[in-house]
Amino acid sequence: MSLDLAALRAQFPILSRQIDGKPLVYLDNAATTQKPQAVIDALVSFYTECNANVHRGAHALADEATRRYEHARDTVANFIHANDRQEVIWTSGTTEAINIVANGMAQQLKAGDQVLVTEMEHHANLVTWQQACLRSGAELHIAPIYDNGELDLNAFATLVNEKTRFVSLPHVSNALGTVNPIKELTRMAKAVGALVLIDGAQGIAHGQVDVQDIGCDFYAFSGHKLFGPTGIGVLWGRQALLENWPVWQTGGEMIAKVTYECSTWGSLPNRLEAGTPNIAGAIGMAAAINWFMQLDVNAVQAHEQALIRSATEQAEAFAGLTIIGNASNKIGVLSFVLDGSHPADVGFILDRQGIAIRTGDHCAQPLMRRLGVPGTARASFSIYNSLDEVDALFSALKKAQSMLA
Repeated sequence: MSLDLAALRAQFPILSRQIDGKPLVYLDNAATTQKPQAVIDALVSFYTECNANVHRGAHALADEATRRYEHARDTVANFIHANDRQEVIWTSGTTEAINIVANGMAQQLKAGDQVLVTEMEHHANLVTWQQACLRSGAELHIAPIYDNGELDLNAFATLVNEKTRFVSLPHVSNALGTVNPIKELTRMAKAVGALVLIDGAQGIAHGQVDVQDIGCDFYAFSGHKLFGPTGIGVLWGRQALLENWPVWQTGGEMIAKVTYECSTWGSLPNRLEAGTPNIAGAIGMAAAINWFMQLDVNAVQAHEQALIRSATEQAEAFAGLTIIGNASNKIGVLSFVLDGSHPADVGFILDRQGIAIRTGDHCAQPLMRRLGVPGTARASFSIYNSLDEVDALFSALKKAQSMLA
């Protein structure tokens, strides 16, 4: 089944914008995706029809808001194949989800324990574990990558041992687009009894995620990289772990009983969701998932592979351009440098031509140092991008190169 790209693009109002009189070519999808009208309508509907705080309200609006909010949890649980809806914890995004897990592990780790991450981590999955190890006395180990951006599986296997208590790694590298063999890596970690978290921020929107099939203990992702709103995300975790996990924040909703002397915590999912949640965000994320699930996943993946294949071929033929990260299995991202040019200057000139990319270290400074660059220009693709837009990128790069020479 092929993708009706024109019909799909028509569902994204922002794609009709012009920048300085030129059609918008949005290639910053690894940072955030655009939103279809279905998501925008869901947000407007909540605020215009049933805006109220959820749970315990003794009026119709609160009851309807609660139903929509909790139905959104069911939608997420079905989407990622959770065993139980209580395993879906609403967060502000991937970063908070990782922090919830790391904060809990910091209270369980001790000197001599080891935590394993990779050289390709986003800061959210590196600094967070770095700090957890500093607080607990555990050791942080780093699994190396090859020069092409692929994880060194042999080195990873060597680093996983009887002292490894936790492994946290990205499904897909935000800076390079490398797709990690998370099922195999999870199996290695579980063989020594380690817990496993997958940073799914970049993986969730590129195909079906089945947490049962992966075999991990935690999976974290954000709504805004899945065509949903910002400020909403999910921590999925196995119920047997989450129901006793150290609480992240305290306050309203997450308690069972409170006295002036002590307090006890409620059951899942409430115990990890203190305070008024992002109700509209959860509803908007559910709308995004429902929209996404109507697409043919095979057609989506084939289209995205065609985009990255065309971009890679044109980049390899572009004199003076060097691809940073050329793993054999990658999606969505073309990270590159132009000889003699700063990535920020490249991004500025492309923006004047209506082409939106991202430049810098992509919240992955240690990875940039490992690859010997201060930063890159990063074009990242999504399902609504076209092959014509890939061509437009390289046409604009030729102009940028001539201006910066």
